[in-house]
Amino acid sequence: MFAEKVYIERRKRLKEQVGSGIILLPGNEESPMNYPDNQYPFRQDSTFLYFFGLDFPGLAAVIDVDQDKEVVFGNDLTVDDIIWMGPQPSLREKCQSTGISETAALDRLHGTLKKIAGQNRGIHFLPPYRAQSTLKLAELLEIAPAQVHDYVSETLIKAVVGQRAIKTEDEIAEIESALEISYEMQTLAMKMSRPGMYEREIVGAMEGLVLSLGCRLAFPTIFSVHGETLHNHYYGNIMKEGDIAVNDSGAESALHYSSDITRTIPVSGKFSQRQKEIYSIVLDAEEKAIEAVKPGVEFRNVHNLAYKILASGLKDLGLMKGNIEEAVGAGAVTLFFQCGVGHTMGLDTHDMEDIGEDYVGYTDTIKRNPEFGWRSLRLGRALEPGFVITVEPGIYFIPELIDRWKAEKKCSDFIDYGKVEKYRDFGGIRIEDDVLVTENGRRVLGKKIPKTIGEVETMSSCGLD
Repeated sequence: MFAEKVYIERRKRLKEQVGSGIILLPGNEESPMNYPDNQYPFRQDSTFLYFFGLDFPGLAAVIDVDQDKEVVFGNDLTVDDIIWMGPQPSLREKCQSTGISETAALDRLHGTLKKIAGQNRGIHFLPPYRAQSTLKLAELLEIAPAQVHDYVSETLIKAVVGQRAIKTEDEIAEIESALEISYEMQTLAMKMSRPGMYEREIVGAMEGLVLSLGCRLAFPTIFSVHGETLHNHYYGNIMKEGDIAVNDSGAESALHYSSDITRTIPVSGKFSQRQKEIYSIVLDAEEKAIEAVKPGVEFRNVHNLAYKILASGLKDLGLMKGNIEEAVGAGAVTLFFQCGVGHTMGLDTHDMEDIGEDYVGYTDTIKRNPEFGWRSLRLGRALEPGFVITVEPGIYFIPELIDRWKAEKKCSDFIDYGKVEKYRDFGGIRIEDDVLVTENGRRVLGKKIPKTIGEVETMSSCGLD
């Protein structure tokens, strides 16, 4: 938990930005895997964590903006609870460390909200992302579950995004502590990966490493020799000589701030010439995209820059042809790069995506482009000092997409399908770093993780017999 004054100041700013009414911030509940007492690891709601820092289930907070009053609702443990869970501080004691002096039993929350509703004062809440939360809000506010999203507060969404988007020094330190774990995860995977091993052996070792450090994964690991599947969570392939494996993984710090790093690993310790050529294009795009990051730059322009660099490199290899500007404008490069070049991150790997991605990554004037490739760009708005973002270009050869485009003769003026066919079994390459936008430019966060061809090969060869 951060210092008490951090949470007090955050809530003060939130009240100022919302202006009036009641702010309702429910925490998350525990969720059973297959029967009530066998539960998934608990993860607190990120916005609740941000404003209250209380990392346990069964809580809800009400902030009365008009009366400048804050109450956390929850229950103390009973003797029966203590038998199974052991003694813990009272709710009031826990809340004091976050600057909250008033607490109440959870069963009083409904009556409190009903009284407020009778006063015709607005109740602000964020869009729920769990079915359990939707049902709870429906019960508390006496509205139909299907109508809950109709009552979500845009005022609160914008206030929360405005605060959480700008990371403080303490938050950046948390992200970098998560990146320390990412360094260990990535280098372990490079050293371990070799022909004859299952992908799951590497994934298990990385997850065990994270758990041994008292932390947890920030998201399900993507580790696969089929890197052309962008979010591939299957780990059952045996790695073979000549394969490359995409390792997109991250950890959460003790306070749940995330890291998100991708490297592409030569399973046999060395890239082939063809792999080196594609890897070099992606690395060039990543490095130049990072160099373009600075305050005031619209991230959609960084995305477009990555498109141009990838297209130029692919043209040099003969996979693309024609005028690069025209090819990018026609969307030809999206055959090879189908996703966005990055996103915001912090307490969430895709920061505040639950609140509404367009509120986080776009503005009233900078709207999401609905075209293929562009529509997957989670961040398009102008960058500001304090933003933490990922930069993660890639090149992916997806056989099914190649077949469809080829049959449709799509962008045939810019794509040499004959040469592309020779790469249909290539897989994919992605390289990703986490970047802080500073007052005058940018800083790549964390300890330097091997990234150049030479660095990756050297680290990968360390684990070979």
